[in-house]
Amino acid sequence: MKKARKAASPKALKKKAGVSAMGKQATAKSKKVNIEKKLTNTPISSTYSKSQMYSYIAEVTELPRKQVADVFIVLSNLASRHLNKKGVGEFVVPGLAKCVLKQKPATKARKGINPFTGEEMMFKAKPARNVVKIRPLKKLKEMVE
Repeated sequence: MKKARKAASPKALKKKAGVSAMGKQATAKSKKVNIEKKLTNTPISSTYSKSQMYSYIAEVTELPRKQVADVFIVLSNLASRHLNKKGVGEFVVPGLAKCVLKQKPATKARKGINPFTGEEMMFKAKPARNVVKIRPLKKLKEMVE
């Protein structure tokens, strides 16, 4: 009769594989330095399409284009979960922007003057709704100065 073997703990598996936390951090830092060398500050004359943006990021980071696309999918999912009805109501894209969910109250139907024609008209009632406001962070403001 054979004895059942105990499953190896995750810590033991890491030791066997010879991977340490320090080794992972060191490679991440060296890769970051390489990326910063590849970046330029030359202005871009026309707006990038989604495809062009993915290709550029893939080229600079030396990641497959599919992986870059997956990162954006995960980022959008993360934003939607933060700004969801039961979510926090706030999402930060580090160093760039802060998205905040604001609740606009309902408005009643009212009489007003059409600013284009000058004639009196009825403005429709609007229900209460959530609106996303995006604020630039300090780093983004400094980029455009």
